[in-house]
Amino acid sequence: MTIDGMNHFTVMSSDLEKSKAFYINILGLTEGYRPPFEFPGAWLYSGDQALLHIMAGRPMPSNAAGVIDHMAFTASNLQLVINQLKRHDIQYKLQRLPGLEIWQLFCHDPDGAKVELDFAAHEPEPTQ
Repeated sequence: MTIDGMNHFTVMSSDLEKSKAFYINILGLTEGYRPPFEFPGAWLYSGDQALLHIMAGRPMPSNAAGVIDHMAFTASNLQLVINQLKRHDIQYKLQRLPGLEIWQLFCHDPDGAKVELDFAAHEPEPTQ
């Protein structure tokens, strides 16, 4: 067996519309085709790749499954993202990755999942 790449992440949501608003309106993913499952949810895309599946309509687990710390996306237009986060009062942490100098921005979705956005080193330092 050979792994060729990452297919998608799935997050649980206590409020589907709130989660969709975060990932679509703030992070720029788009909602696309999702098979007709018997439970509510959404598949969010970057281009033609479904990167994030949201599952709703189920109780939030009291004990999280597994040990995943965060999900990371490659992103662009750092200043625009920061402006969006500020407009929606979303706290974030921004840093440069030592050695590579890429920008790393960390924030949390409405249910507390940690999200990392990685921006190219050549993007200008944002006005915060």
